[in-house]
Amino acid sequence: MHISRSLTYIGVFAIVGLITLSGCKRNYTPKPRGYFRIDLPEKSYTHFDTTFPYTFDYPVYAKITEDKTKAAEKYWINIEYPGLNGKIHVSYKDINNNIEQILEDTRKLAYKHTIKADAINEKMFIKPQKNVYGILYEIEGNAASSVQFFLTDSTDHYLRGALYFNAAPNKDSLAPVLNFIKEDIIKLIESLEWK
Repeated sequence: MHISRSLTYIGVFAIVGLITLSGCKRNYTPKPRGYFRIDLPEKSYTHFDTTFPYTFDYPVYAKITEDKTKAAEKYWINIEYPGLNGKIHVSYKDINNNIEQILEDTRKLAYKHTIKADAINEKMFIKPQKNVYGILYEIEGNAASSVQFFLTDSTDHYLRGALYFNAAPNKDSLAPVLNFIKEDIIKLIESLEWK
C-alpha cells in the first residue's frame, strides 16, 4: 500500500508538471531579417559634356571616371556611386556596318543572367527627335547585374551600360538602392544626345 501511494503521488506530480510545462510555452513568431537603413541623397543632376561623341545628364552624387581596365576602349567610362557601393559601366562603340552583331552581343550579355534571374523585362526607348533608340533590361532576382541598357542611332553610335554593386546580389536588401539608381539610368537614357 505504501508503494501504490508513492506511485500515485509520482503520477500526480508528473501530470501536474506536464500541464505546467505545456502551459508555459510562448508562441514563437519568427521575425523577418532586417537590413540596414540606407539614407538616399536628394535627386539632382548635372550635364556630362566633354569631347566624347555623346552627352547626358547624371546625378551630382555620382562621379564619372575613365574605365582603365585592359578591355576598355576609347570613350568608356564608369559612373560610380561611392555612397551606395554601385557602378554603371558605360561602353561606347562606333558602328561600322555591324549593328546587327553589336545588338546580338548586347542581348547575349543581358540574357547571360538568366541562370540567376527570376525574369528579364525589356523596356524600349524611342526618341526620333534625338535619333536615340534603345532597350532597358530590368533583370529581376539575384543576378549580378540588375539593370542593363543600350542606346544607338543605328548608323554611327552605340552606347551600352550595366549596373553592378560591390556586394553579394540580394534582391531584398538591394531593392531600395536599385530602384533609386534605376531612376538615374532612365534620366541618362532620356537626356542622351549624340554629337
